[in-house]
Order: sequence, then C-alpha cells, then structure tokens
Amino acid sequence: MNIVVLAGGLSTERDVSFVTGNGVANALREHGHKVILLDVFMGYSDKEEDLTGIFERSMEVSVKPAGITAQVPDLSAVKKSRKDQSGCLFGPNVIALCRMADIVFLALHGENGEDGRIQAAFDLFGVKYTGTGYLGSAVAMDKSLSKRLFAANGIPTPHGIAMNKANCQWDFRKTGLSLPCVVKPCCGGSSVGISIVRTEEEYQKALESAFYWEEEIILEDYIKGREFSVGVMEGRALPVIEIAPVDGFYNYKNKYAQDGAIETCPASLPEGISIKMQHYAEQAARVLGLDTYSRMDFIMDGNEGIYCLEANTLPGMTPTSLLPKEAQAIGMDYGQLCEEIIRISLKKNPTA
Repeated sequence: MNIVVLAGGLSTERDVSFVTGNGVANALREHGHKVILLDVFMGYSDKEEDLTGIFERSMEVSVKPAGITAQVPDLSAVKKSRKDQSGCLFGPNVIALCRMADIVFLALHGENGEDGRIQAAFDLFGVKYTGTGYLGSAVAMDKSLSKRLFAANGIPTPHGIAMNKANCQWDFRKTGLSLPCVVKPCCGGSSVGISIVRTEEEYQKALESAFYWEEEIILEDYIKGREFSVGVMEGRALPVIEIAPVDGFYNYKNKYAQDGAIETCPASLPEGISIKMQHYAEQAARVLGLDTYSRMDFIMDGNEGIYCLEANTLPGMTPTSLLPKEAQAIGMDYGQLCEEIIRISLKKNPTA
C-alpha cells in the first residue's frame, strides 16, 4: 500500500510524534509498503509541482526527524520556520498527499492530532486514517469531560474540579480540595505542565505552570500508589503494564528517557485486580466512544483501589512506549502491531 505517516504538528508532543512516526514508517517499509513520513504543519515542498509517482521516491521526500530532547519543543520557533507563514495547520501538499494514500497512519499526539479536528477534516476530504473518529477523539482529549463520563458510568477516577484561567481560584483553601493534589492542563499530554502540589505556595506555581500551556486546567486528588496502563484494541484489553519511574513521577522526562522508568508487562498483580483493571479499560473505551485502539492510564492505591486517570486515543509508538510492549506480551511484534492497527482502521473507517 501507499501510506502517509502523519507526524509533527504544533503540539507540545511534536518531538514525540516524530519518533512515533519514524518507528511506524520504518516498520511498514519492512513489511513492503511505500511510506512517506510527513510533517502535518511543514508539509512537503513550498512549490507547485506534479505529485504523480511521489510514493516511488517516498524515502527522498520523507521527514528525517531527530530524537526527543528533555525539553518541550519551542512551538513559536517552529511556526516562524515555515516558509509560507500560513495560519493553516495543514502544510503545503499535505491534503493532496493524504488523499493519494491508501491510508494515513496518524502518528500525531496531543493538540490538533488527538483532539478530533484532523479526523473531522479527513472525513470531509474522504481520507482513510488510523485510529478512532473525530467525536471520540474530542471527548477523550478533554480530561474534565472524560472524568465526568467515567464517574457517571461507574469507572473510578480521582475526585477533581476544572478551572478556567478567566475565573481561577488562586486561594487553595477555597477550592474544596485537600493537599496534596495534582494540577494539570485539561487537554495536554505526555505530562507536560503537570505538578504534584504539597503546599499552598507550590499551588500558586503549579497554576502558573499549567496555565502557561492551556486556558483550562484540572485539579484532582493526589493518589499515592503504583502506576499502570492498559491498551485496548477493537474493544478488548491487552495485558496490564506497570510503570515504575526511577525518579519522581511519570513525567515528560521519565516517559521518553531510555532508563526513565522500569516497565513490567504483564504487571505483577493478583489475577482479580488485573481483570478488574482491564474491564475498566474496556468500559472507558466504550463510554468515550473509542474504537480501533486506545490506552487507559491507571493508578492503584495501597488498598488496591483502582483509579482511571485518562485515555489516550493515539498512544505513543516510540521505543519506550507502552502499547508496543503490551502487544509484545501477547506475541505481537512492533510491525505486526502497525499492520493490525491498519487492518482494524480500514475495516471500520467510514470513508473506506
């Protein structure tokens, strides 16, 4: 097949997206596909040209990404570097190339990738793509809405509140929460802008950090315990994976550093706990309207209480990512996982 792997964009997870995209593109090439790795924001070429036969030179036109640094990318610098300085998210020739492909593998993460906007645009253009549709993507991206849906459907989640920058409560004593608590952007990913707050002084700094990234944030009870994740493919849960950060919590640095965390799959848990967590993951996917594949993050306290933290509609596929390790636990290697995601997507995609 002719495949576009779409990565990059203007999310805080831009660099992560490129590593996901590069891994997917290489795996699909090894399986005999002609693959173009494309930056959704930069596009391909700023000149008008005949794109006929471009998949025959896919390696030549593909992005050559760097790795993930410890710092979040400078998005203002990315915007300034685009030649046409257009305000459109889609760079030159992106839509044309995606329409020429048999399918677009979405390797995007975060804003304008997992929030449903690109999926909705592709539905209108008749472009086939991997992953869940626009509505489920949009709902899952909003952590405040997701938490309300979890609570309404019996899926345990930490108690919390949403707060807008325009009517922010800077006095922690008036929030109704107790310390310690977690402060995080409402729609961000990769733990960017997240803080664990233990004092009222830290609360002020945490608000400033979270509001730097978004206008709406989440405050929720801090649950001390073990961290887990469960992938869901076509409605069925994969084995539970445990994530034990080497230092601190599972933040941006620990997620993508080679030795930032110790990951165990299947997780060392009583069978009943694993089954319950998998059940919650499957239920969360149904409640949010997620099809094809997704991943749910959990934390378990010292009394074996399980809490669903959030959903990921386009889980990472980097060398340190969780979903490939879960798939490997059931005998599915990285390339087979990519092929399975494409198979499921083609089967259910409304434009297929």
